[in-house]
Amino acid sequence: MATDFWASSHFKRWIVDRATLNQARSEDLLYVDDPEYLEYLGIFFANVITKLGKKLQFRQRTIATATVFFRRFYLKNSYCETDPFIVIAACCYLAAKAEESPVHIKVVVSESRTLFSHTYGVKTFSSSDNSKLAEMEFYLVDDLECDLIVFHPYRTLLALCKKAPGEDNSSEEGEAEDEEVGVGIDDGPRYWGTGQGRLELTPAALQTAWSIINDTYRSNLCLLYPPHLIAVAAIYLTFILHPPIQPEHIEQPNIPQPRRSSRQASHGTAAAQAQAQSSQPKKPQDPISFLADLNLSLPLIATISQEIISLYTLWDNYKEDTSPDATKLARELTNSPSPTKASGSGGRASTGTTPAAASDDMTDAEGNFITPSFLTSVLIKMREVRFLEHARATGRPIAINKRLERAQAVG
Repeated sequence: MATDFWASSHFKRWIVDRATLNQARSEDLLYVDDPEYLEYLGIFFANVITKLGKKLQFRQRTIATATVFFRRFYLKNSYCETDPFIVIAACCYLAAKAEESPVHIKVVVSESRTLFSHTYGVKTFSSSDNSKLAEMEFYLVDDLECDLIVFHPYRTLLALCKKAPGEDNSSEEGEAEDEEVGVGIDDGPRYWGTGQGRLELTPAALQTAWSIINDTYRSNLCLLYPPHLIAVAAIYLTFILHPPIQPEHIEQPNIPQPRRSSRQASHGTAAAQAQAQSSQPKKPQDPISFLADLNLSLPLIATISQEIISLYTLWDNYKEDTSPDATKLARELTNSPSPTKASGSGGRASTGTTPAAASDDMTDAEGNFITPSFLTSVLIKMREVRFLEHARATGRPIAINKRLERAQAVG
């Protein structure tokens, strides 16, 4: 496995600019009613990958890798010309191999079919679609250019931070990644400060930073910025939710100095000084100085932090039963009220983004949130319009779907 991020394919080929992202979604913009729906689709698909990964008992790192594969694939493809649910299953199947925790293809197909049909009403896989997933994996690896090594912010977070001494060290997610702490960290130049010491965080603060990193995969941050910058931004936002105690505000206990006689032998002076130093309390850390000493652009960290807050603001208007933590973080970071929009003439709140022609089954009962059922309907509509337009222009279906159908027929 590559240990130098700066020499990796991740840095050289898969850190892109916003112009590339806009170009990747240019075709989808032709078939969607509101461009903001595409941002919600990014959140929706990341949640689907997380659900499928948990059903397959993936570690968080494997789920994150699958999400990165999905976003890289759609740098070269559009939602309206492919079936994202097939791509999600292929990304999870491939990520399990890349992270050395492979799962049998039949298990992936079975769990995907159950999740997609029962939860989202999407019948992507039948009972014998192993060849369909294997074919999609082939095209996925081709579009990823065989670049399967992905760097994540988790390693930087655990390299920069540790739990405060005396705190409870039991953390399910932390223990899952303990084996990876320090792997490849000492190879090549460090990219933070002097590398001396780590920042001590309470278990709650460390868990919050970890959760913020998990949430960043709902956006395109993993394609725009190196992972260590995202980790530092997560630490910065953690200080908003868990304010650090400044050293000057900590009262130092008054430790009495031992009495010494003028007749004491000089050879005992060194021992007495060492004992006095050991009895003194440890100097508290200054988190602000720690961040300031990092060899990073603090304005860039502030920019990433603002983008994470913007993600929470958007996510706050997306309702799914499995994302209460995200809503809580959104409330705390943005200090925003309920995402209910201005009421219309009839007194009922509107989302402000749903077209007037949209049916009531596309939103939840209150009509205040963007829901998975609504986004599924948006995706189906986009694909149907695109398929019809392409068939009228060329007289044949879109290529990638035709190849998948041929592979399914052969199987």
